[in-house]
Amino acid sequence: MIKINLLPQKRQRNRVASSDPSSKHVMFGVIGLAAAGVAVVLLVDRPKRSKLNELAAANAQLDSDIRSKTQQLEGYDELKKAADEADERYKSILRLLATKVVPANVLHELGEIMMPSKYPTMTEDMAKRTGSGPEGDPNKRFQADWDASHVWLSSFTDTGGTFKLEGGAQSESDITQLSKRLSASAYFVDVTPAGGERVADSANGGNYYKFTITGRVAY
Repeated sequence: MIKINLLPQKRQRNRVASSDPSSKHVMFGVIGLAAAGVAVVLLVDRPKRSKLNELAAANAQLDSDIRSKTQQLEGYDELKKAADEADERYKSILRLLATKVVPANVLHELGEIMMPSKYPTMTEDMAKRTGSGPEGDPNKRFQADWDASHVWLSSFTDTGGTFKLEGGAQSESDITQLSKRLSASAYFVDVTPAGGERVADSANGGNYYKFTITGRVAY
């Protein structure tokens, strides 16, 4: 009977298998992937996490600073508003002091008021009161597109600071617009329209309103 010893051959095949190049490639690949993972953690992930932590700490510090500054500035808006109002009053006083009223100035002011698209000389406070803003006064506000050619003046007298203005107008609303402009002007105070009397115009056969406006000149 013939006997065959197979053990040495198995060991030989095992040695051949262990020396297979493909298995070495797989092992090197696994090691390379592991090394790449470690490199990603060390070179990318950890620095990013560190940067995020720094940003979070800086943001927290900034929030704390903002809260602290907000507490320090409490009441600043009210103080600033009061200072701005005081500054505006100061400028208005300076403007009035600089506006020395003399007869020539008064006549020039009347001429400006009677010009189209011209406004009276106003203080800053009066400009706000005649405006359409939150500080506006409807009783002081005048019509911006009023046509001053609907009014004509016949006389202006000044007796000891009290003036009397006489003239004619196409309508009562024209008298109202002129009176509001005179009241808004820094040159006149206590302006009072004495009403309008409707009279016949003998020249053209129509009618117009004869008016008188009184007040004081701001000498």
